[in-house]
Amino acid sequence: MTRAVALGLLFVLTLAGTPVSAEHEVYYRYVVLGFVKDAKGHAMSGRELELIRDKTGFAYLGATDAQGFFLIIARLGDESAGEGLTLKVGPAVARLRASFDPANHRDDRGTRVDLEGANFVERSALFRSTLVDAVGTAQR
Repeated sequence: MTRAVALGLLFVLTLAGTPVSAEHEVYYRYVVLGFVKDAKGHAMSGRELELIRDKTGFAYLGATDAQGFFLIIARLGDESAGEGLTLKVGPAVARLRASFDPANHRDDRGTRVDLEGANFVERSALFRSTLVDAVGTAQR
């Protein structure tokens, strides 16, 4: 999935005036985004990623753009708070936990995870600013 397609999808989901169904609401999605770079800090474009729900085995796919940026939207509802996720980029694997407040139905849910060489670095505090940089306003 290209960055433009992922960003377009998130834009539509975030800014849609009238939701078609609850599936499009913020409380049914969890966004994992970040950057993939080699050991020297150079962006790695065209890298395929896989985000797997550990509970169900369902996988969501993504790919990096020219800047090494990726964005994957997983379907996770309120009941999925704390659920385990696995992020794979080639042979590199990271274990994540879907951390969010299930009572908050306004703010986008997700995390930022960067792959630097062979090491994943989760930067949850940068999620909102990275999302805003990628798609504009993150609140409805």
